[in-house]
Amino acid sequence: MNSKHIQHLYWRAGFGINPIELERLKGKSRSQIVNELFSNSSTISVLELDTSEFDNYTVSNFKKDPELRQKLNNLSAKKVKEFNKAWIERMINPRELLREKMTLFWSNHFTVLNRIIFFVQKYNNTLRYHALGNFGDFVKAISKEAAMIVYLNTKQNLKEKPNENFARELLELFTLGVGNYKEKDIREISRTFTGYNHRIRGDFWLRKQFHDYGIKTVFGQTGYFNGDDAIDIILEKKQCARFICRKIYRYFVNDVVDENKVEELSNVFYKDYNIENLMRHIFMSDWFYSEENIGVKIKSPIELLVGICNTVPIKFKNTESLFHIQKILGQVLLNPPNVAGWEGGRSWVDSNTMLTRLRLASVLMNEYRIPINEKGGFIDKYRRQYFKNNSDKSVFKTEPDWKTFHANFDSFSSTILETNLILSTINKGTSAYLNRLNKSSKQEYCIQLMSIPEYQMC
Repeated sequence: MNSKHIQHLYWRAGFGINPIELERLKGKSRSQIVNELFSNSSTISVLELDTSEFDNYTVSNFKKDPELRQKLNNLSAKKVKEFNKAWIERMINPRELLREKMTLFWSNHFTVLNRIIFFVQKYNNTLRYHALGNFGDFVKAISKEAAMIVYLNTKQNLKEKPNENFARELLELFTLGVGNYKEKDIREISRTFTGYNHRIRGDFWLRKQFHDYGIKTVFGQTGYFNGDDAIDIILEKKQCARFICRKIYRYFVNDVVDENKVEELSNVFYKDYNIENLMRHIFMSDWFYSEENIGVKIKSPIELLVGICNTVPIKFKNTESLFHIQKILGQVLLNPPNVAGWEGGRSWVDSNTMLTRLRLASVLMNEYRIPINEKGGFIDKYRRQYFKNNSDKSVFKTEPDWKTFHANFDSFSSTILETNLILSTINKGTSAYLNRLNKSSKQEYCIQLMSIPEYQMC
């Protein structure tokens, strides 16, 4: 397997690869490299914060004392930001690379927004646990997650007064897609999820007195169905496999969808809904490594940020710096714009965010404050207010680890550095610009390479 194909695989299945690891893998067969990737992700390392501050509080005093309730809510929101930082640090130093990339993908499929740290941690680790498992089990587990129950109002879904929010999104966004169900299906499926609720720490709780135990008809099948039964019936439709495979194709292969390839993947996935088998099929396919699929995807803000930090490890001195960087780039983990999540693709880049992205490496590695008054600079209200309130030079407090960078790159030429960082074709203008640069300092050349438009692609 050649270097370019390995880099392509590691950008799609992870967040890039350093040249030492690349050298180790060169010469190995595709099956050897792909098998190693899956083997390294066969374990599951949960991501958890210390939440002992909450141990002495009960539901009773939480309900009775409004001031205490506000204090705990504020503390929980702070913890969620800390979890955001911990998640990014996990992606920068993953124990299970592919599992972490899949966790990121699924977080924008099964989207939730919550500020209760117990719910957020549990939901995130459920994504991690099922990321490469059985899709049916995954959907059932997500339907019982406290974060999802709260976000889509399932706890208001009662026998005498059904709430259709979760059933609608289950069909539209999580399994089948628009136009592949009827309003009657939504109504009947919502009945199967009645009584769903959670305990204070996020454990699932079925309130039996509010569950509808009556006969339901789901996609032409009639019976005393519960939520898990409804999910099984949905999975019987091949459209579910097509819907998921199309989304996975866009994320891992190409934003321009090849419907023939989607059908090929659907035939694989529909057999058993095994996510690992589906991903193996993609990574082992010749077409995955075709030139039309290499270096053509715009990195999401998180992929861009994590990729930079994989090349030059960066310590974020405070949680707020990392949080605001995400907000300026347009993707804050655990804070999706809506239930449909981020659109991805070309939506990541506009006249504001492009300048931010091009300067991100310099910002992170030089504790540099991005000017906001230049033409094409930051113009939206949030950016102006943020920089107004943080007028000191070092707006983003970071500490780059150049020692590790040099350990990884000093034995390689500047040409190897360039090919390691840039996968897409470099246009003539950029090539002329790079040729004029002084390459005597790998450190400076690295920053320059990560500041060209081609670095935005993977």
